[in-house]
Amino acid sequence: MSRSIKKGPWVDPKLLRKISKLKPGSKTIINTWSRSSTITPEMVGFTIGVYNGKTHIPVFITEDMIGHKLGEFSPTRKFVKHGGKMQKELEKAAALSGAKAEKKSKE
Repeated sequence: MSRSIKKGPWVDPKLLRKISKLKPGSKTIINTWSRSSTITPEMVGFTIGVYNGKTHIPVFITEDMIGHKLGEFSPTRKFVKHGGKMQKELEKAAALSGAKAEKKSKE
């Protein structure tokens, strides 16, 4: 459920303070644990390190991201891969054909 229009988007006040202290275009990474903060136009051009439960993932803020939450750009789960025995065989075959193609291109 979204936040009411009357209240406006929620942004961590500490995060806003950190952003206001930096110059536009600064390359420093601002670390934050506030994944629920909404991205505002003031954040565009900065790199924010969003915590995913293990590490801070650097997220460069662009205009397309305005209105989204910071947590949307910092996945908390690592996708390993689908498949099993069949998938391993397919990957092995693809690797062999790739190696053969490299040999031919070198010759």
